[in-house]
Amino acid sequence: MMKENYDDYKNLVNEHLLDFIPSIDTKSSSLYESMKYSLTAGGKRLRSVLLLASCEFAGGKANHALPYACAMEYIQTYSLIHDDLPAMDDDDLRRGLPTNHKVFGPGIATLAGDGLLTTAFEIMNRDMLLYFDNQDSLIKRVKASYAIAKGAGVRGMVAGQVSDIESEHKKCSNEMLEYIHLNKTGALIIASVRAGLFLGGADDEMMTRMTEYAENLGLAYQIADDILDVKGSVEELGKQTGEDAEHEKVTYVSINGLEASEKRLEELTEKACEAIAPYYDNAEFFRDLVQKLAKRCS
Repeated sequence: MMKENYDDYKNLVNEHLLDFIPSIDTKSSSLYESMKYSLTAGGKRLRSVLLLASCEFAGGKANHALPYACAMEYIQTYSLIHDDLPAMDDDDLRRGLPTNHKVFGPGIATLAGDGLLTTAFEIMNRDMLLYFDNQDSLIKRVKASYAIAKGAGVRGMVAGQVSDIESEHKKCSNEMLEYIHLNKTGALIIASVRAGLFLGGADDEMMTRMTEYAENLGLAYQIADDILDVKGSVEELGKQTGEDAEHEKVTYVSINGLEASEKRLEELTEKACEAIAPYYDNAEFFRDLVQKLAKRCS
């Protein structure tokens, strides 16, 4: 049975987020402190929540998916640490706090990101080792891990980040922009949903419909972020606003304008809801989530 609201899943992740970090030698204590600093800085935990909720939606148990949800949060946090580095977006503020490299320096921040990424796969592989005598459970976990690896890698988030960097200070088509958004932001959101569904044992129809939902949610999430960078405040976002324009980054707003961006956000929200409409009230959690996201920009 699914939990009643978003915060139930979020609190579960926050409660166990540090449990999966391996013991780090005190000679490398700055690595642990840097990893912990960014992990515990707050955040919506969107991807890990989606993974847990999708697992339960498909009939699984959130506690069984927790290692994968925390692994997803480690990957997301590593990507933010690296995004904020001077060689990338060069940001000073993240989640209302100084960015990792401002506290620990660029070198340790880079290695903390590396540590979080590799720890994510250590967590998932360690969990898989517990199921060698249960082929069905093992296959579910292998599929979930593969979905996460694909979403985080060179056919997902990393590819989107490369195209995002290379599109700075250039004219960009909506086709290229959608590619960037679907990969840089959407790929991990899609991976979170699919990994949770694999762990929960979803059938093919649920996998197809929920993947469509996640694709629309991923695009909607990034367009909302583009809008809020123009309309939002530091207090709302936990980071500086206006950064996209200052760095001449390509966004949905910079290409299409604010009004068209808001209309596109509305369209994507409707499409996400349509994808899960056959599940009626059983999909209320996912419907509420995407609708609340859109309302943040109104």
